[in-house]
Amino acid sequence: MRVALSAVLLSLMSLTACAGTDHAAAPSAEKSLILATTTSTQDSGLLDELLPDFTADTGWRVKPLAVGSGQAIELGRRGEADVLLVHSPEAELEFVAEGTAGGRRLVMHNDFVLVGPPDDPAGIRGVPVAEAMRRIATAESGFVSRGDESGTHARETQLWEEITPSGRWYRSTGQGMGATLRVASETSAHTLTDRATYLSQRANLMLEVLNEGDKALLNVYHVIEMTKRAGDRVQPDGAKAFADWIVGPRAQRMIGEFGTEEPLFVPDAGKDESTLGN
Repeated sequence: MRVALSAVLLSLMSLTACAGTDHAAAPSAEKSLILATTTSTQDSGLLDELLPDFTADTGWRVKPLAVGSGQAIELGRRGEADVLLVHSPEAELEFVAEGTAGGRRLVMHNDFVLVGPPDDPAGIRGVPVAEAMRRIATAESGFVSRGDESGTHARETQLWEEITPSGRWYRSTGQGMGATLRVASETSAHTLTDRATYLSQRANLMLEVLNEGDKALLNVYHVIEMTKRAGDRVQPDGAKAFADWIVGPRAQRMIGEFGTEEPLFVPDAGKDESTLGN
C-alpha cells in the first residue's frame, strides 16, 4: 500500500512539474500589448491572419482595438495603446511631431475605391475622382460617409475639395467600414471604401466599383510605436516587437499573399514611399 501511495505521489509531482513547464513556455500575462488599428484591417480579415503568428513568434499576446485611425491615434496620445497600425498619413505626421510616439514605419498599401449602384446613376465611371465627387454632389445621388474621423473619412473629406456635402442625399453612419458598406448597399448609395474590405464583403453587397485608379485614392498604412512619454502603462518593448515583426520578412510575405481572389494589400516595408502607386 505504501509503495503504491508513493508511486501515486511521485506521479502527481511529475505532472505538476510538467504543467509548470508548459505554463512557463506560454505567453505570460505580462507579455500582452494593445494594438490600436483600423476597422479595415479587422473587417478584411487581415488581423485574424497575422496576430496568431506574431504571438507564436514572439510570445506577445495582442488585444486589438479596431477603431478609426483618428480614434487609434487618440488612444496612443492618451497612453492607452502600445502600438498603432493606421492609414491617415497627415494625421500620423502631426501626431508623431508631438513627441510622445516613437518610430513610424511603412507597412503596406492598397487603394480606396468609390462604389455604388451597378447602374452608375451619377455617371462616375472612368472620370478623375475629383470629377466623380462633383458629379455625385451635383446629381445629389446618395452618398454614405463613415463620419467617424477614420483614415477613410479623412480621405473622403479631402476628395470633396471645395464641395461641402449636405442634404438628404448625404448621410453619416459614425460606424466602421463594413457597417457603412452595408448601409450604402441597402440604400443604393455610393461610398468610399478601402478595396480590401469591399472585396471581403462583396458577395453580400449590391455595390460595384465605379471609380478607381486615381493616385488620390492610394491608401497607405504605417505602424507607430508608442513610448513611455505617452504614459506609464505603455509597453515600448511590446510596441517594438510588433513593429519589427510586421515589417519583417514573414509578416510581409503573409500580407502579400493575403486574399483569396486577389491580394488585398501590397507589402511595402523598406520601400521609398514616394514611389508607391506609380
